Amino acid sequence: MCADDYPDGVPEPPQLPLPGTLMVDLVRDRVGEFRGEECGRWFLRPMGGGVEWTADPADVRPANPEQRIRAKTARANARSRGEVL
Repeated sequence: MCADDYPDGVPEPPQLPLPGTLMVDLVRDRVGEFRGEECGRWFLRPMGGGVEWTADPADVRPANPEQRIRAKTARANARSRGEVL
């Protein structure tokens, strides 16, 4: 079921980040780019390439500066190896 309406007393989901914002999935301990939302699940994509995954918005927060640098470095390294464009 996918509904934007929540019963009374249930808090609204977190505000959607802009596409491309680096986020941390606390359950998987992974950093990924925010890609979008569907049915209350957020889609994240690894910076270094790979398969998107879904996460519960309650388990996701913005990446801190150190996490952003590590993710960008991983992407640059994957690109230099020809793994991503």
